[in-house]
Amino acid sequence: MKRSELAFTLALVPLDYLALIAAGIAAYYSRFHPYFVNIRPVIFTLTLSEYVAILLPSLLIWIAVFAAAGLYSTHRRSIARELSRVFLATSTSMALVFSILFFSRTFFDSRFIALVAWFFSIVFVCLGRLVIRGLQRSLMSMGIGVNRIAIIGSNDTADTLKFLFDQKPRFGLKIIAVFKTFDDATAKKLRALKDQDKIDEVLLADPEASKDTTLALIAFTDIEHLGFRYSADLFATAVGRSVIHMFSGIPVIEVQKTPLDGWGAIYKRLFDIVASLILIILTSPIMLVTAIAIKLDSRGPIFFSRLDDNKRMMRIGQGGKPFPYFKFRSMVPGTHNMRYKELSEKDTRKGAPLVKIANDPRITRVGNFIRKFSIDELPEFFLVLIGKMSLVGPRPHMPEEVAKYKPEHKKVLTIKPGITGLAQISGRADLDFDEEVRLDTYYIEHWSPWLDLYILLKTPIVVIFRKGAY
Repeated sequence: MKRSELAFTLALVPLDYLALIAAGIAAYYSRFHPYFVNIRPVIFTLTLSEYVAILLPSLLIWIAVFAAAGLYSTHRRSIARELSRVFLATSTSMALVFSILFFSRTFFDSRFIALVAWFFSIVFVCLGRLVIRGLQRSLMSMGIGVNRIAIIGSNDTADTLKFLFDQKPRFGLKIIAVFKTFDDATAKKLRALKDQDKIDEVLLADPEASKDTTLALIAFTDIEHLGFRYSADLFATAVGRSVIHMFSGIPVIEVQKTPLDGWGAIYKRLFDIVASLILIILTSPIMLVTAIAIKLDSRGPIFFSRLDDNKRMMRIGQGGKPFPYFKFRSMVPGTHNMRYKELSEKDTRKGAPLVKIANDPRITRVGNFIRKFSIDELPEFFLVLIGKMSLVGPRPHMPEEVAKYKPEHKKVLTIKPGITGLAQISGRADLDFDEEVRLDTYYIEHWSPWLDLYILLKTPIVVIFRKGAY
């Protein structure tokens, strides 16, 4: 591990302590602000010195809870997950402090100060960590503190990782060299790079590498004191999401398909209902204006809900079950089948299950605008409300497209389709289908409420700048 990473991790401890002190002091002075005094007069006599005498030792408990919650781990995690841990650890710390005060029969004068201190603690600690993250990323963009990596592998996985690390310096990984396989010649070159202090780690980006090759590479990195990473195969990834059951002393491993089982599914459905209702209300003026514009712009229905033969438009949902689908009409009526006939030569995804027509001549003037900003998909909020779709998930595709899925593609049918998803905020139409499936599979296997929130917050930014949209 780089010294800079250790330094940043170490700096979090005093930074959090100072942030907590600042939160406590800010809460104290907030209580004596004229606005709050006018609402509820101060009837206690807690001086600042007395308050600080209680505050400083209490905050040591908070730091201990932060440490127990993994907030000082040297392993990198997403900013959403880190901030969620700050919230939980801060709430736990406050509850623990009040439990100690209760059992020690110590009375604290102001509940207002305690509640405001809890709020300010979350805000100040989160701000401090965002500043540290920003500083760390700025240094990494200048090449300071990055881990220099040699990739071993010649496949799509290696190419994807190399492109990702080259495009996003914030990951702190810089590719120095790429080798197809690990053999004696590669070992000699790696040793030379290490002796010249040009690499820090080796990344095996070949999930199909033999056991002997992997063990030999691990032994090499141990001898040369280099870090080692590898891209896990399907079984290794699945084992990380496994639950062990014991039957008469025999361990049986159950591989969990997705965290969206049990309470995860309950939470996601409740969130979809509440959020879709709110979004329907907020976007109803936009939908009304869009409906009028479509009607004035061209003849035909407002919604695209039926095919050229007047059959219901269907999309494939969770478990491979079809459901009636509709959205705002953006094309000339009766031209849907042209995508498979007259316009088949303009398909930019030939060989893939999906059909994408660039510069599609079927799109109307209003349709061109509403597609650019994904306004045509706003009616999908109603499909979320009735439970056919979710706000976040893999995009729903047509039956004829799903029929062309390879077996490994059908993983995306594990959960309800979504209005937006990890693939949509990572490139939208610019991604090839296999890459889209890979991102959707990652979402399915690593779902969390915070990942949903991150995707939902980033979606408007992607839509506004029309990244990857046709």
